[in-house]
Amino acid sequence: MDIAPGTTPVMNLLAPGLWRRMACWMYEGMLLFGVVFITGYLFSTLSQTRHALDNRHVQQAFLFLVLGIYFTWFWSKGQTLAMKTWNIRVVDAQGLPLSQSRALARYVLSWLWFLPPLLLTGLLGITGLEAVVLVLGWVLVWALLSRFHALGQFVHDALAGTRLVSSEPLSR
Repeated sequence: MDIAPGTTPVMNLLAPGLWRRMACWMYEGMLLFGVVFITGYLFSTLSQTRHALDNRHVQQAFLFLVLGIYFTWFWSKGQTLAMKTWNIRVVDAQGLPLSQSRALARYVLSWLWFLPPLLLTGLLGITGLEAVVLVLGWVLVWALLSRFHALGQFVHDALAGTRLVSSEPLSR
């Protein structure tokens, strides 16, 4: 295994427990509220959008781009703030830090958490509580699929060639 100068592989490649990964996932969602809020405000101000449904698709594309930059940058560094809090690190299959392209691939594939049920709700015209139940049900199924992976990884991580591993907190 070739190791780039200045990098060392993570020796413990065991996946954190599913409950810990999902707690991190929920915490990440809470932190992203601020990113989404600021992005929406910035877009609305710069585009002079007066109504929430005006420019909706352009705003969604802008948000997709901003979130892609956020996750790609943090994952290529090894951790987001939520991952630091829960002592979880993302690495490649050899335990090395992610390249920007692998982090971007992981970001695109991570949308499998939400796209299938969102597409289904759109195609079937499902709204309200039924849509929420469908999305949450899919998220639960997607998370539980990691129990069937040999290394306990999520499907999008296996497809992207990445792993979530336990990491020790950095000493101060």
